[in-house]
Amino acid sequence: MPTNRDGRTHRSIYLILAVLTILVGLFLRLVPLGFPFLIVRYGGSVLWATMLYLLFATIQPKRTPLTLAILASILAALVELSRLYHSPGLDAFRLTLAGALLLGRVFTPWHFLAYWAAIAITAIVDQAARLTARAANSRLSRGRSKRRK
Repeated sequence: MPTNRDGRTHRSIYLILAVLTILVGLFLRLVPLGFPFLIVRYGGSVLWATMLYLLFATIQPKRTPLTLAILASILAALVELSRLYHSPGLDAFRLTLAGALLLGRVFTPWHFLAYWAAIAITAIVDQAARLTARAANSRLSRGRSKRRK
């Protein structure tokens, strides 16, 4: 990832990745492909948590992957815990497609594991991409400075 002072390039990359993640998640949820039970059951949760991380990274691209992972994990846990609260309006919203995709319908502790694993893996990949980009930028800078001499 090329770096810049205001994070616009990072922001664009994170946003594109978030949109792609959303599209894959919608495809997984809406198109019956005959995937194994665990992929169907937890694939959406994994992609949803990945999307949370990417959206936080879009909003705050200069934050460290650890900070982004903590923020995404907290929000994922809060949304999962919100499933324990029931009111007629909220339950009606959860029955809609938007409600099911955004909030989910049923609380299960296994979702915490799916969310946190996905967020951790996304943060590790993000950190590796940042280090690779930093090293590439450093090599480019050294190459430019040698040519000037």
